[in-house]
Amino acid sequence: MSKNEIPYKIYLKEDEIPESWYNVRADMKKKPAPLIHPGTHKPLSVEEMEPIFCRELCEQELDNDTRLVPIPQEIKDFYRMYRPSPVVRAYCLEKALDTPAHIYYKFEGNNTSGSHKLNSAIAQAYYAKKQGLKGVTTETGAGQWGTALSMACAYLGLDCKVFMVKVSYEQKPFRREVMRTYGASVTPSPSETTEIGKKILSEFPGTTGSLGCAISEAVEVATKTEGYRYVLGSVLNQVLLHQSVIGVEAKAALDKYDIVPDVIIGCAGGGSNLGGLISPFMGEKLRGEKDYEIVAVEPASCPSFTRGKFVYDFCDTGHVTPLAKMYTLGSEFIPSANHAGGLRFHGMSPVLSQLYHDGYMKAVTAEQTEVFKAATQFARTEGILPAPESSHAIKAAIDEAMKCKETGEEKNILFGLTGTGYFDLVAYQNFNDGKMSDYIPTDEDLEEGFSKIPDTSDVQF
Repeated sequence: MSKNEIPYKIYLKEDEIPESWYNVRADMKKKPAPLIHPGTHKPLSVEEMEPIFCRELCEQELDNDTRLVPIPQEIKDFYRMYRPSPVVRAYCLEKALDTPAHIYYKFEGNNTSGSHKLNSAIAQAYYAKKQGLKGVTTETGAGQWGTALSMACAYLGLDCKVFMVKVSYEQKPFRREVMRTYGASVTPSPSETTEIGKKILSEFPGTTGSLGCAISEAVEVATKTEGYRYVLGSVLNQVLLHQSVIGVEAKAALDKYDIVPDVIIGCAGGGSNLGGLISPFMGEKLRGEKDYEIVAVEPASCPSFTRGKFVYDFCDTGHVTPLAKMYTLGSEFIPSANHAGGLRFHGMSPVLSQLYHDGYMKAVTAEQTEVFKAATQFARTEGILPAPESSHAIKAAIDEAMKCKETGEEKNILFGLTGTGYFDLVAYQNFNDGKMSDYIPTDEDLEEGFSKIPDTSDVQF
């Protein structure tokens, strides 16, 4: 079968849902630096993490050696509601671009939550239920993670408390209402309901919030409420582990037609989508079996990879979480309120940070008006309104395809379409009305965040 005879959609069969998650850390020559206690600067143990996270998730978080982690049957049964998800050949986009490139996307928006986040939400909710907990707390930015977690908790009969970044709470009311429909309580962050929220509001009156603020509030409530634990939708090792189902499926589907991607592209905020999509391909690269060009795309207004520092930092604004070594803009960095494209976290996954630092992938930035221009072109050609986050990857995929048009190369380009944008219509409205603007932080803006990064010069491993 020639490349031009590839089906529009490549599906795996239901019985081909992966049996195991893939832990890319097992193949990393240089492991990500351990999480450390903010007081002692010593690596955290499972026992020290247990007041915050479920025990099973603590063990997954610290496991650098187990390559394949079996997926529990209960989670596989849930996955069958929406998995396997298709790899789609973007024939119409290719035609519109008049490019010799072959563009594929792994579509993760074909579930009620609207995004890939459900892959980890059901896993984390399952382990909380298995431990006998009453409920979980979390934060959400654009709302995709909060939506996914509320759906998973409803399925398993768990309570779900969501702290939603205030600017998103106001800009995306319908995403908020989906969470409430699934039974979750949704609080705009920072709020007056927690001590940390009150402190942030007193120091930054009128703040539009950040994921760092929302994380602080969610952790506070989890640690002070009996029978609750905190869960996170990105950044952590355990989340990338669960999201590896995306990449494992994508690779299996492409292998059916002997398709080898030359370029693999993912949007990058905290790392859940990017890490999940690239995991098995990165594993081959780490083992020296194949080589791929792997590209992380982040917003120019929140450029953790491209302008951040690779140091230990807090994952939250209130400084109640462990310290993680990652590319960071500083835990007190708050993206501009005019940034509507998601991917708002100040730091990046320690796993991805280490891989980037060691040269296994590259990173680029995109300004949001260009991102929404790409999203609009994709919607008009491929018939899916993409999530703003995913649209960063679309923008980079189009750029790569246009390079192929200039050189005549027939590269295979794979990107992750992590979700749909039907609850992001305020942002699309601003773009369509010509009211959307770009913001790129100055060096002075970034320096303010860097100045609050804790001193960990005594840490040695």
